[in-house]
Amino acid sequence: MSDNLKKWRLILGKQADPQKEMNLDGALQNMDNILEALYGEDAERQGGLGSSAPNVNRWLGDIRKYFPSSVVQVMQQDAMDRLGLEQMLMEPEMLEALEPDINLVGTLLSLNKIMPSKTKETARKVVQKVVSELEKKINNPLREAIDGGMSRAVRNNRPTHQEIDWNRTIRLNLKHYQKEYKTIIPANIVGYGKKGKALKNIILLVDQSGSMASSVVYASVFGAVMASLRSVKTHMVVFDTSVVDLTSELRDPVELLFCTQLGGGTDINGALAYTQSLIQNPSETILILISDLYEGGNQAKMLQRCQAIKHSGVQFITLLALSDQGASMFDKNNAGKLAALGIPSFACTPDLFPDLMAAAIKKENINHWMSRNELVGH
Repeated sequence: MSDNLKKWRLILGKQADPQKEMNLDGALQNMDNILEALYGEDAERQGGLGSSAPNVNRWLGDIRKYFPSSVVQVMQQDAMDRLGLEQMLMEPEMLEALEPDINLVGTLLSLNKIMPSKTKETARKVVQKVVSELEKKINNPLREAIDGGMSRAVRNNRPTHQEIDWNRTIRLNLKHYQKEYKTIIPANIVGYGKKGKALKNIILLVDQSGSMASSVVYASVFGAVMASLRSVKTHMVVFDTSVVDLTSELRDPVELLFCTQLGGGTDINGALAYTQSLIQNPSETILILISDLYEGGNQAKMLQRCQAIKHSGVQFITLLALSDQGASMFDKNNAGKLAALGIPSFACTPDLFPDLMAAAIKKENINHWMSRNELVGH
């Protein structure tokens, strides 16, 4: 049997070979058993992995043995969706067998309130591992982007003599060097800005409904990194039908995540009402609303409040998702109405978020930034 036929047999499953004419042996047979337990015709009806932790642990170990990490994570998520593995995640030995990823963290957070105490410590270790890996990945890019944006934001183009930044001024005007006079004409003078007045107030307002799980995880880690920077003041507020200010928890993103409560309804209007109390200097405030915009509260008042915040001078941006998967579902009607108010709404990947923050700090036109990064607004 050719390798291509074997691959197609694995892809299509045993129903593609009812007469069992294709013989799979060794590793291929083991892979076929793994796939049948999850994707076979009887898997969902009969609970393909069985209800016992040993069976599931064995299966989880096998998928890591025969499939790469990226595929393992997809199969784990499919097992949760298709076979209802949430109940099995209540056992610490089950958690130890899983490959930690963003989706698993979202599932654990959604189960946090009903998770037995014997499992919580293991769950915390799983979340800590994912958070630590994310922090390593985003820390430097985010810091560099914000520091660069702040440097541009505080640049003083009309300095007094004492405020002139000679190094930057000379570099900027080298093109005006006059060879015959051996001098530079300072057509543009750059000075040191007043950094205290340029302090940015960044508010992350995050929808913690179940569909936003990945966005909550990324926002928490980004928020924790920004909270460690002296050049910006960062607030982290999460909401469903109630509003919780988690700014004091930003020092520990793992603890912050366990303070969230994924699931439930959504009251964006109520969350915006609380956010308005945090806005002291609108022109130096960046509000990032992370939500799929399905409003369960008063839609008309929500839009009125958005308009008022925008008109006050706040730089208002809506992220329909902050994740690698993009926004699968969102309220297109509300997104369109926000766009009409001058509030861009789009999905942003974690890799692009640092550059977005730098653009916001420099008060760039976000629609132009989106176009430059080939993002589609809604």
